[in-house]
Amino acid sequence: MNLLSILLQAPAAGGNQWSGILMMVVIVAIFYFFMIRPQQKKQKEIQKAREALKTGDKVITAGGIYGKIKEIGDTYMLIEVADGVRIRVDKTSIFASAEDAQQQK
Repeated sequence: MNLLSILLQAPAAGGNQWSGILMMVVIVAIFYFFMIRPQQKKQKEIQKAREALKTGDKVITAGGIYGKIKEIGDTYMLIEVADGVRIRVDKTSIFASAEDAQQQK
């Protein structure tokens, strides 16, 4: 008998409240280790990559716009997308440097 079937049958076996609580704890632990924790790690890696960007780096925005960083503010980056064409984007919309994106293909 596997663990899941044992946990599902435990509350119906006789009203033991501790088995119901144990089942909930196991489910929460599974969600944490397989869903929440990996997502938190990925967000930390993305944040580190954003903090490492500097003026002159080539980047890609969340909308797929390629450009070169010209200025970095507290909450924004000024990106040059063509000669003399600059746009201001929120720092959180920068996902990858262009070099990193090319290496992942």
